[in-house]
Amino acid sequence: MSTVTSRLLEIREHIPAGVTLVAVSKFHPVEALREAYEAGQRDFGESRAQELSAKAPEMPADVRWHFIGHLQTNKVRQVMPHVSLIHSIDSLRLLCAVNAEAARIGRVADVLLQVHVAREETKFGFTPAELSAIAAEWKPDDTPHVRVRGLMGMASLTDDTTRISADFSAVAKAYNELKSGLFAGQPSFDTLSMGMSDDFPLAIAAGSTMVRIGTDIFGAREY
Repeated sequence: MSTVTSRLLEIREHIPAGVTLVAVSKFHPVEALREAYEAGQRDFGESRAQELSAKAPEMPADVRWHFIGHLQTNKVRQVMPHVSLIHSIDSLRLLCAVNAEAARIGRVADVLLQVHVAREETKFGFTPAELSAIAAEWKPDDTPHVRVRGLMGMASLTDDTTRISADFSAVAKAYNELKSGLFAGQPSFDTLSMGMSDDFPLAIAAGSTMVRIGTDIFGAREY
């Protein structure tokens, strides 16, 4: 049994039914991804458009690719043929760009809105207040080639588990408010993506339905 396989199987033991595991494969070679695939993994996360578009043709067609990094509008066309879910919609401008490209190629793109609750200013996303006000500027029918499936968020980079749990709770609160408000009656709004290698148990406890785990599966990144 390969190291990747054994790590993957161990991680799965800690993830409850109903929570999707995205194997964050960025910076790792296709050979490592294939090992995970052979162990049954189908959801893989990439954060660079060029890397995603290079790896996708090298992997089986039933892989579900997740784009989890900051997506520039000029890279939308590059990722769209491959991606199953974009986690990182951080502006209405980007949402509209994805909608336009999806319309051009005749598909509906599944996306998550990224929420910024972490203390690091370098992270992208809507603040909870901006999400609360988004209905004044946008309605789901405005972008018919985009299906907003839920929210994605990251906790602060800290060892303070109280702060991490509070961050995840803030993202979950924003998700629940949208689910009962702007997206009420839309069963496809069902995904709360939060939690990585260091903090996914806390994210699951706060209500996460999708975790993004890289290091615990593939080891240290290979740059």
